[in-house]
Amino acid sequence: MKAMVIEQYGKVPMRLAEVPVPEIGDYEVLAEIHAASINPVDFKIRDGKVKMLVKYKMPLILGNDFAGVVAKVGAKVTRFKVGDEIYARPRKSKIGTFAEYIAVHENDIALKPKNLSFEEAASIPLVGLTTYQALHDIMQLQKGQKILIQAGAGGVGTFAIQLAKIMGATVATTTSDAGANLVKSLGADEIINYKTEQFEDILQDYDAVFDTIGGKTLEKSFNILKAGGKVVSVSGLPNARFAKEYGSGFLKRLLFAAVSSKLTALERKHDVQYTFLFMKPSGEQLRTIANFIELGQIKPVIDRVFPFEDAQKAMEYSEAGRAKGKIILKIK
Repeated sequence: MKAMVIEQYGKVPMRLAEVPVPEIGDYEVLAEIHAASINPVDFKIRDGKVKMLVKYKMPLILGNDFAGVVAKVGAKVTRFKVGDEIYARPRKSKIGTFAEYIAVHENDIALKPKNLSFEEAASIPLVGLTTYQALHDIMQLQKGQKILIQAGAGGVGTFAIQLAKIMGATVATTTSDAGANLVKSLGADEIINYKTEQFEDILQDYDAVFDTIGGKTLEKSFNILKAGGKVVSVSGLPNARFAKEYGSGFLKRLLFAAVSSKLTALERKHDVQYTFLFMKPSGEQLRTIANFIELGQIKPVIDRVFPFEDAQKAMEYSEAGRAKGKIILKIK
């Protein structure tokens, strides 16, 4: 099969290669991939920034979510059959959606939303699961609460605004002039132009912040929260809470505690909870998300679709940070 691979960590370009079709286990299906999406985690994996958490062998096929068709099922698979149209975020140890086929556990799969194309469906799994786990599982966002969603016109942001509105929250978001109409159309109640305004000077007494930027932006987010509020970040630093769940070994836990000491101090100062989110695959949650989509409550937002052979150009376009919504690779 054809696949886009890297040979080493670093800012190296992907190359198109011929690799073996993966073998499947008893509880896995072989999926023929029709479309995949580009996500910031692809750059982090390529650059070696997640080596402490997940170790990959080279050459490595990048790609973290997809939509496609079941081509083969393992001996003990019970939920899917050949020909089913599916979408999924594979397990972190078994990524590789920039390819024609992938082996994926049946627990990580859901039937593709019926009203979406493969390209549209491929835009959903990673951002959908990330947002659902942030807003529903960690924040437990309630009707009437106020949430700030950073970078509302981005891939995660466009989904998060829609889910927060379904949950009954008041939504503020940051964007540029170019993204203002988009986030307004998705339901944002307050729009802050990050190029001319400082969100921490405008917002106060918020219940939650969903951070997709990290750094100083994340640190300033603590200032707008009421006591008992929650910050969830996918771009910040792991903290002690994360280390307890994912870390193994004293040295790794010590490192997590050291690098996040400033965030821990901010938690205590403002009497809020900070959580670094390392999203988990879930076919069950993808089924919930598919229901929202089929009811018309959430719509995918796609910036551009690239042909498979232009995967490297798609990565470069995504990394430039100008996309509004998701960037898709059309593989079949």
